[in-house]
Amino acid sequence: MNADRETLRELADEGNEAALDRLADLVDEADDVEELSGLLDEGSMRAGFLLTRRAIATGDLRALQRIADAGYDEAGDELNRLLKAPAGAADHAPRT
Repeated sequence: MNADRETLRELADEGNEAALDRLADLVDEADDVEELSGLLDEGSMRAGFLLTRRAIATGDLRALQRIADAGYDEAGDELNRLLKAPAGAADHAPRT
C-alpha cells in the first residue's frame, strides 16, 4: 500500500489510529522532526516512540524531557536511565 500523507492526515483527523501511526512513520522517513513533534502533540504514541529513538541516538536529554512532558512516558523512563547511568555508560545501545 502506498497511501500519501494527505490521505493519511485526513484519516487520522477522523480518528483512525492506524493512519496516524503510518503518518508518523512516513514523517520519520522524511526526516521531518518538526511535523513528528506536532504528531506527538496530537497524541501519537508512535511519534513519541520515534522521537525518543532519535533523542537517545543523539543523547538529547532535553528532547527526552519534552517528549515525556508531551505524554510519552517511555521517554521519561529513558531519560531517567541515562541520568542514572555511570559516566560513559550512556553510550550503550538504547532499550527502545
